[in-house]
Amino acid sequence: MLRVAVPNKGSLAEEASRMLRDAGYRQRSDNRDLSLTDEANGVQFFYLRPKDIATYVSEGQLHLGITGHDLTEESSASVNEVLQLGFGQSQFRYAAPAGNAWTIQDLAGKRIATSFPRLVRANLAQQRIAAKDVIRLDGAVEVSIELEVADAIADVVSTGRTLAQHGLETIGDPILASQAVVVDRNAKFDQQPDPEDITKAKYRFVERLRGVVFARQYVMLDYDCPEAVQDAAVEVTPGVQSPTVAPLSLDGWVAVRSMVRRSRVNDVMDELADLGCTGIVTSSLQSCRAVLPGHGGVSSLPGATPPPAEAPSSGSSTGRLGVAGR
Repeated sequence: MLRVAVPNKGSLAEEASRMLRDAGYRQRSDNRDLSLTDEANGVQFFYLRPKDIATYVSEGQLHLGITGHDLTEESSASVNEVLQLGFGQSQFRYAAPAGNAWTIQDLAGKRIATSFPRLVRANLAQQRIAAKDVIRLDGAVEVSIELEVADAIADVVSTGRTLAQHGLETIGDPILASQAVVVDRNAKFDQQPDPEDITKAKYRFVERLRGVVFARQYVMLDYDCPEAVQDAAVEVTPGVQSPTVAPLSLDGWVAVRSMVRRSRVNDVMDELADLGCTGIVTSSLQSCRAVLPGHGGVSSLPGATPPPAEAPSSGSSTGRLGVAGR
């Protein structure tokens, strides 16, 4: 059975469980549960501290894990990031008391508090800055300056509101950009390859999540189109292979279905309306399978072989449908 680590709390936990549900997996209903077995899908989930997940995966106790890119980098665990999940976006940055116009060079000779000492030391060394000390704290890093434990901090920043509440502001460029990722063992250091059934289960799990990531970036667009402008409309909604087009009972009209990037949907609808298309409606997607350049899904999982390709299905919201606005 495939064993997968999921964050047990924090900003990543809720979104990770939501994505797993969208991918068809059972998730715990009680946050005190430390594990859950989804018999139907052959997956056992373990709910662990996000900062420990990469280590468990690298040591082989678990096959895959969901954690943050920043936590993976801090852990120095031997793992590969096989899929970016599109949530939990943040930046790891230095911050200091607001109004002092600090630069990165002002960190020289200062005490820096952080929950990510390895990343901070590496960044300081790269910039040839000799801090007085890098102090490891496991939480509430922002208050360390007020308590005179540190002169500056390095912390994960999402909106910046917490920093502002403590009278702090970011300085310099981000040390690291982060988001939630799926991690697998680093095959180069793996002396015992996974059994074939586990390799296939890994592939299936990652492809399900990839389908959810993809679907969240797109909407399904349906519209009625005069045959006279069909070619122009298809130019607006081109698709990976082609949109789904079907004749209507009304002579001279066709129905078109395609997937459109969520960020472009209103522009696309405007263009279609200008062409004389009507009945233009959108619907949300929960998951999807679509083959795009760079989305093959198997190169990052050593030994994984995709199942045989299925023929494109006409009009199916889970088939290989047109994708507009790439």
